Amino acid sequence: MITLMIVDDHPVVRDGLRGLFATDPRFEVVAEAADGAEAITLAQRLHPAVILMDLRMPGLGGVAAIESLTEAGSSSRVVVLTTYDTDADVLSAIEAGAIGFLLKDASRAELHRAVEAAARGESVLAPAVLARVMARSRQPAAPPLSPRELEVLELIAAGCSNREAARRLLISEATVKTHLLHIFDKLGVRDRTAAVATAIARGHLTPPPS
Repeated sequence: MITLMIVDDHPVVRDGLRGLFATDPRFEVVAEAADGAEAITLAQRLHPAVILMDLRMPGLGGVAAIESLTEAGSSSRVVVLTTYDTDADVLSAIEAGAIGFLLKDASRAELHRAVEAAARGESVLAPAVLARVMARSRQPAAPPLSPRELEVLELIAAGCSNREAARRLLISEATVKTHLLHIFDKLGVRDRTAAVATAIARGHLTPPPS
């Protein structure tokens, strides 16, 4: 069972999302929060597998909450669920540490698939969001990724940890980290999720099946 926390400042939205997951035995909604500060407190106490996080809320917003959770080493995977899909919203959330970005017009099936994928450590991007990442990433003369860097990135996209990627490639974990740093530099990103999204947008990786 995947434990889930819903973070949104509108009670009706929280109620609706809870209802979308309540009837499916694969999920358990363990908490709800009305703002980022409450989300941080509950996440540190309950450690939900996945957090559905709104972006724009009174007080501490979603991006700031994601940054705090990332810096604290939270094990919860954060999937942004919002009505906003501007470049600034998307990139800020991903760079803060979100593993996914969905829009609130997503269907029940899309939400369920996204939460399951996030719980496995896989990146989740709505098609409209991926299109924005693609448009943003269309820049000339980026250094090509080496065959080994592509192998590392493919394993990361599949949800492997650095240790698991090292085991599969028969290299050290330190070498995997070095490859990731080179990948981040070449793609102009700061974290694994942004690297996967940008690599898909530039055609280095094949998008996962929906």
